[in-house]
Amino acid sequence: MRTFSRRELLARAAAGAGVLPLATLTAAPPVKRRPNIVMILSDDQGYGDLGCYGAKDLRTPVTDRLADQGVRFTQYYAAAPECSPTRTALLTGRYLQRVGGLECAIGVGNVGRYDDAIRLAGRHDLGLPSELATLPRALRAAGYATAVYGKWHLGYEEKFRPSRCGFDQFVGVLGGNCDYFHHCENDGLHVLYEDDKPLHREGTYLTDLIADQAAGFLKPQKGDKPFFLYVPFTAPHSPYQGPGDRRPQRLGEQEWEKGTRAKYVEMVEHLDACVGRILAALEASGQADNTLVIFASDNGGNKMGSNVPFAGHKSGLYEGGIRVPCIARWPGILPAGRTSSQPSITMDLTASMLAAAGAIAPPELPLEGVDILDHVRSAATDRARTLFWRARRGQRTWRAVRDGNLKYLTRQDGDKIEQHLFDLAADPAEKTDLLADRPADADRLRSLLTKWEQEAKPRR
Repeated sequence: MRTFSRRELLARAAAGAGVLPLATLTAAPPVKRRPNIVMILSDDQGYGDLGCYGAKDLRTPVTDRLADQGVRFTQYYAAAPECSPTRTALLTGRYLQRVGGLECAIGVGNVGRYDDAIRLAGRHDLGLPSELATLPRALRAAGYATAVYGKWHLGYEEKFRPSRCGFDQFVGVLGGNCDYFHHCENDGLHVLYEDDKPLHREGTYLTDLIADQAAGFLKPQKGDKPFFLYVPFTAPHSPYQGPGDRRPQRLGEQEWEKGTRAKYVEMVEHLDACVGRILAALEASGQADNTLVIFASDNGGNKMGSNVPFAGHKSGLYEGGIRVPCIARWPGILPAGRTSSQPSITMDLTASMLAAAGAIAPPELPLEGVDILDHVRSAATDRARTLFWRARRGQRTWRAVRDGNLKYLTRQDGDKIEQHLFDLAADPAEKTDLLADRPADADRLRSLLTKWEQEAKPRR
């Protein structure tokens, strides 16, 4: 795969090939060096579960300091309200619906949870096809060392493993969650792996294990090869276990979802400390000044989490299920202490990282995000976006479109269908349904959503 200079990349982007900038960058100084990239993803962490996003009952000094040193996005969306779909969008840079079978989190033991996923699981094809993993493959082709430590959740089959998708190194769990100390799912399946082999570290708290692996990767190394380090933590996803909750036997199935807000807070605060260990290792390596660091959550919090000031939770398409924290720090490139209200989505991070690296998606898999970091860097005026979502599980399907400040939302469960229209500028908590008062707007957004669904067909 050929790499491009930044000038070539932006010229191609303006012509519609690959990354699409929000604005021209003539006012911004050129980026002289390809940065290292560290992408940290938390799991089920709500919008209101960071101090810098208004949390009152927990402390996240490390992440808050990262926001002080970089940019905090207040209208950043996960591409989906669940784990596997958002990860699919991040690694492909495209709407996850184009892959097939991944509009819902993969179930424990590689179980499909709606018709399309069940069909693919039945033929051992439920996961992210390696050729579609644009982000790691394009970065590696551009000369980057690539590593992932943490939660994969994009297929249990060997053909879907990180090593097939462009990552040089992997230590983490294959599924969506596991006992934090015994590293097995609620049916006892061991899911902690190093590359393609099971790894046994019983007794080690998983959040610490992930942080240790990431920090070890950042130790000073010979050579000048840039790196892409992807760190998808499992915390604070269930089961709700803090670092001091080790016991000889694994959790029973009935204990898996039991927990308290206090335990969730403990997990978030320990996660923050582990992020601090990664950033400290980056600083000690002497590479922090030339490293882009991004922190985001994969979807909204569940009922243990806080999505304040928004309504809804994980798995749904109210703002609380998809509006999540996102922070980016790039010393000397992004302004420190900036807050951006530009609407953005998971695929924008993909486009931004590839643009920063001077890498580009293959023409047959054009990116569907924009370079959101250059938008901030160049102090461009925020603009309206049209963003789409669809989430499926069993007989339930959520659909939503945001166009400008208007959001049309529908939830279908069997034969029951509900529809809503909200003005997010005036009503971010989605308390006032405008469907009856503004039927023309509802029809227009419904038409946009229908057209997008018809176009975003799965590949398989």
